[in-house]
Amino acid sequence: MDVEPDLFTAAAEDRQEKDPSSSPLAVRMRPRTLDEVVGQQHLLKPGSPLRRLVGEGAGGPAGPSSVILWGPPGTGKTTLAYVVSKATNKRFVELSAITAGVKEVRAVIDGARRATGGYGKETVLFLDEIHRFSKAQQDSLLPAVENRWVTLIAATTENPYFSIISPLLSRSLLLTLEPLTDDDLRSLVRRAVSDERGLGDAVTLPEDTENHLLRIAGGDARRALTALEAAAGAALDKGETEVGLQTLEETVDRAAVKYDRDGDQHYDVASALIKSIRGSDVDAALHYLARMIEAGEDPRFIARRLMISASEDIGLADPNALPIAVAAAQAVAMIGFPEAALTLSHATIALALAPKSNAATTAIGAALDDVRKGLAGPVPPHLRDGHYKGAAKLGHAQGYVYPHDRPEGIAPQQYAPDAIQDREYYTPTRHGAEARYADAVEWTRKHLGRKRS
Repeated sequence: MDVEPDLFTAAAEDRQEKDPSSSPLAVRMRPRTLDEVVGQQHLLKPGSPLRRLVGEGAGGPAGPSSVILWGPPGTGKTTLAYVVSKATNKRFVELSAITAGVKEVRAVIDGARRATGGYGKETVLFLDEIHRFSKAQQDSLLPAVENRWVTLIAATTENPYFSIISPLLSRSLLLTLEPLTDDDLRSLVRRAVSDERGLGDAVTLPEDTENHLLRIAGGDARRALTALEAAAGAALDKGETEVGLQTLEETVDRAAVKYDRDGDQHYDVASALIKSIRGSDVDAALHYLARMIEAGEDPRFIARRLMISASEDIGLADPNALPIAVAAAQAVAMIGFPEAALTLSHATIALALAPKSNAATTAIGAALDDVRKGLAGPVPPHLRDGHYKGAAKLGHAQGYVYPHDRPEGIAPQQYAPDAIQDREYYTPTRHGAEARYADAVEWTRKHLGRKRS
């Protein structure tokens, strides 16, 4: 990598070369070639952008494009960049958006232009955590990417359509990394156990331990190797060569929740919670609720989603759903975690098991659609305000029938503007308590003299 190291960095790298065991297992087991990469085979086919970046393909006018690697943690974004750095004959520079800024980016670009003009050496810039760059910082990359002064490899765990500016997206290829499968991780773990760069068969991994290791890894290769290294170290310290299940459980107390409160997982898990409630799967809903709680999600955010769900998906099928959700929101605002978990569970269970109706949702949607199309028209004169001086001369409020004066408590007169006089927006279901409202709306429309649509 073409980065000028300081004294301490150079010393650390020299130590790692002389004593590889000083590096974490996840670092030692990084693939050296694309063929050693586990998973992501859809990105590694012949002629793929990554293969061309390491020199497997023609250059010239059809040279390799800049790429943005998007995927969850531990799926191989940094690994792929590392392989490119080792395999390519290009100048390779690495920056992290956590510590770098516009100044560092411009220095790399200036160096790349000098390298290209001076001795024809192309530059690959790996920028980790690009979503942490501001819009202005991302703008600073555009001329270099557009003119191919550098070939950019940018890595992000955030949805790039939200976190990366459109001009940079349009100048790069977006490559999506998939979560590693259990088979991918199993292959990686077994290689780490046997390979001399890894544990060199110093320990064995029984099937039950291996299966639990895959479960707690949650598709994250780095987490799997970190847990393996810790458990292997604990076993060796006890004079054991077999990493038992108990040793692994003692070493890794719990599975880390795969959830980023500031990223798209925040919205994905929230979406799954609401869709599980809508689908009346109380157990799935509680699972997603638990993930959000364990990850430290703001309980007020969860409560807001439950209030929306109460009106959007339950409505009048259970009129108590919204009061329950509102009460939960008020309670969590006062008590907070950990006790708020009980209140949120209470509300989630009630909403998941309630009868469902989206009639209130579709009703306002249909009414809004008509209004946006211009189907409004003037308010009928007898419904207009008649409390100000001169209203009667304009005919306002004249002829209005007061419903409370009628025996049925309903006055058959025109309420809607002419343009939507026969529109019926509310179509109640017969689910739960809404059956009563279905009967009521049928009776009132009949007594209002409304034509059937």
